[in-house]
Amino acid sequence: MAVDRSQSLLELLINISREVATALDLRTVLQRLLFAVMQYVGGERSSIIVLDDNGKPVDATIVYGKQLHEHTTQQLRDTVERGLAGWVVQYRKPALLPDTTKDQRWLRRADDSASKTGAKSAICVPLMARERLVGVLTLVHPIPNTFNEHHLELMQAIADQASVAVLNARLYTESQRTARVMTALAEAAAAINTSLEMPDVWRRVLNQTMQALQVETVALALIDSVSYDLVFHAAAGNNSEKISGRHIPAGQGLTGMVVSKGQGVVIPSVKQDPRFNMAEHLGEIEMRSMAIAPIQSQGKVTGVLMAINPVSGAFDPDAMLVMTGLGSLAGTTIQNAQFLSRLQKAHQRYRELFEDSVDPILITDWEGRVLEVNRQAVELSGYSSEALHSMNIKQLHEVKQNKTGSKFETLRNSGECSYESVLYQQNEGARPIEVHAHRVEFEGADLVQWILRDIAERKELDALKDDMIAMIYHDLRSPLGNIVSSLELMDSVLPPDETLRTMLNIARNSTARIQRLVNSLLDISRLESGQPIADQYAIDPLVLIREALRDVEPSAAGRHQTLENKAVGVLPLIWVDVDMTHRVFINLLENAIKYTPSGGRVEIGAQTTSGTSVKFWVRDNGPGISAADRERIFEKFTRLRGKDAPSGLGVGLAFCKLAVQGHGGQIWVESESGKGTTFWLTLPVAQRPATGQLKRQTGRLVMKEQRR
Repeated sequence: MAVDRSQSLLELLINISREVATALDLRTVLQRLLFAVMQYVGGERSSIIVLDDNGKPVDATIVYGKQLHEHTTQQLRDTVERGLAGWVVQYRKPALLPDTTKDQRWLRRADDSASKTGAKSAICVPLMARERLVGVLTLVHPIPNTFNEHHLELMQAIADQASVAVLNARLYTESQRTARVMTALAEAAAAINTSLEMPDVWRRVLNQTMQALQVETVALALIDSVSYDLVFHAAAGNNSEKISGRHIPAGQGLTGMVVSKGQGVVIPSVKQDPRFNMAEHLGEIEMRSMAIAPIQSQGKVTGVLMAINPVSGAFDPDAMLVMTGLGSLAGTTIQNAQFLSRLQKAHQRYRELFEDSVDPILITDWEGRVLEVNRQAVELSGYSSEALHSMNIKQLHEVKQNKTGSKFETLRNSGECSYESVLYQQNEGARPIEVHAHRVEFEGADLVQWILRDIAERKELDALKDDMIAMIYHDLRSPLGNIVSSLELMDSVLPPDETLRTMLNIARNSTARIQRLVNSLLDISRLESGQPIADQYAIDPLVLIREALRDVEPSAAGRHQTLENKAVGVLPLIWVDVDMTHRVFINLLENAIKYTPSGGRVEIGAQTTSGTSVKFWVRDNGPGISAADRERIFEKFTRLRGKDAPSGLGVGLAFCKLAVQGHGGQIWVESESGKGTTFWLTLPVAQRPATGQLKRQTGRLVMKEQRR
């Protein structure tokens, strides 16, 4: 009898092996296994849950009688988590339940009540292959105590025989699924990226999603940059006409969850999911089930892709994988399309500005060949647009190679340069211009933009100013000399009368100021023309500071201001034009006195900062200088704006800058509104030559002699 039983079991296992081993499709293997179990063991219904390597359900099938039910993974998930199958998964042992009403491991449903199906008999066994749990097989009979240990052994034998086939079928199905996903994404990438026009991109994303997932309706929404609401920009499929333009408030419903977490979600039954928000209803579409995936670009969620109502009734297990891939493709392509749109608008705007500019503009390559010109360039040069396109930039103006390089290599490295030149016009005329050359990217190419600014009027004004300065200098110098001589003579013959002496000092101080102004105007002209400073001597900077304070003391006393000398200690000799440097200090001090309120304080100081220069400063506690004015105060004939600003020609600071820079030093200003102003400057230290002695000049007498 035992031999017959063993032989019967062997035949059974051979039949089972033949049934399941001849197929590789997972669904086919599961169906054959369930029907075989019911045929050889008995029972009313059977089910199988396939697990992945992490013990998570990936597929499931149920057979009721002769009726097959697929896509039941979600339905059987509860049994894995809380029911008999879960116990088998946890302990990896078979379980026999003669009466389901008397075993706590059985997950009771409403259908198990006594008024309905009532008590049952059940068997649940694990499918183990290569020491891996690959699934759980369950068999149920409607009559209690039907199954016994013999049925349990038979069920376990069938499971052991079929487990390897189930594992192989799962692995084969996963590989096939991966291949399908990769193929779908590859085809989608090829289709989506054929154009970067935004409406075309949206349409192709929707078409590929609908084709890959086989759904009734698809929709695409992007996050609004202001409100952060999801705004639907495109839709396709059934009843999709009224979806575009709809809003879902930020953070609401399932879409809000997808955006915040950056992870997609599949909803098998929309009506039964409490997370679904009424705002997510899209018009007249009956939303039975849906999948939502984030549209991402560079790790940032920019929108969502929504697939609604699969044609088969349920989403495939790989639906979210496909959706996530499509969302990433869509995000990258949409971002590229947006970049292209902004770039096109920027190019259009540049062309508009290029044409409407008040300055002549030309675009050339790095060989100097003219590629683009605007209307102003045509008008100023006198050449036609066609003629300019056939010319080289060197034919149009005198290129300063000390600024650009002989082959524009300096311009290429620095990216920009400016200089004054002459434009060669068609009528053989020459017009002074200011050239600003910039390295630019134009129409995707690395080119050079030349702005040729007409400065003919400015040159005429500069010539008039120079003529005026020359006239002032030459016409005033001789009378001033006579006045100074007369005042010196009066000083020697006047009686010792205090009133007369005071009037004489006022006259002498006033003529000295006029002399300084005339000399400064002359020095400005010389320094601007590039003439070097010739008369330099070694002098003690403390002497210069004391002389300057003595000269401006009457002005400060008249305004009840305090002058402070912060230059103390020993300082190295400086190598300067003594009279010119004296006038720099006078200008800075008089400027500070002029802008400091009555009763204020003005200080001058010096310190050694390095072995090559001495750093000086002149500080006041006046109203300060605005940021806008700080950029222009060293320009010639520039004065501070405002109704309370003191009058003047605006040449003092311009002279100071040219004089300091002519000595190889630097000058700058620091100021804060309402907190005063500090002018800083550096002058070179006198270096002892290898042979001979330094020419050393000190004292007020030397400066007087130089001024004479």
